Amino acid sequence: MPQLGYRHPLSLIRDEVIEIFTRLGYQVLEGPEIEDDYHNFEALNMPADHPARDMHDTLYLEKPIKSAGRPLTLLRTHTSAMQIRHMENNPPPVRLVAIGPVYRRDNLDLTHTPMFHQVEGLVVGKGITLADLKGTVSAMARELFGSAEVRFRPSFFPYTEPSAEVDIRCFKCAGAGCALCKKSGWIEILGSGMVHPAVFEAVGYNPDEVTGFAFGMGVERVAQLKWGVGDIRLFYENDLRFLEQFGI
Repeated sequence: MPQLGYRHPLSLIRDEVIEIFTRLGYQVLEGPEIEDDYHNFEALNMPADHPARDMHDTLYLEKPIKSAGRPLTLLRTHTSAMQIRHMENNPPPVRLVAIGPVYRRDNLDLTHTPMFHQVEGLVVGKGITLADLKGTVSAMARELFGSAEVRFRPSFFPYTEPSAEVDIRCFKCAGAGCALCKKSGWIEILGSGMVHPAVFEAVGYNPDEVTGFAFGMGVERVAQLKWGVGDIRLFYENDLRFLEQFGI
């Protein structure tokens, strides 16, 4: 009898995240992996000379010198472009998660790969606050890791203000300190913040009438943390000895 295959660990995490946010009433978006410069950067408050673009190390599909007067095409560096496209064509309120592969010019090593998967959430409406963001992240952490204690640290992202990195209390040692949390008691899981007014203006929303929050995290990072996988390359090498451990 032929041996049955198993679902890939990244598919397991992806489906779990979708199930969590579907229950919370979120719409799930998927979109094009080839994007233009405007939706990937400029509409997210990152003009051509913005230093934050260097963080993404973009894979362009054409040379800028040949593209004067029209948007450059590129492999998307994050799934935020889908949020921009949705807001351009839909009035608030908005409650969605955008999920899919993204691409950056990274070398393949223990923690980096040129292609990885990202989940980004967006909520827009009247009276949305940081408290709503914290409640959402806490609910997600509880479902994914069994941990609900969340810590926000100030950070910077051009498309949110204020911005914060989010940590959860280590679910392995309960904050006592272990190898997983590097003896700190906390594990970084995502970036987040309140949507910048410039982003609302780019999509035709009135920032005086609506507010919103956004967050983003890597599917591979969640899988590494949840199952203690130290090398991200294992998810892509198709080694059955590794994949069969998940057996679902």
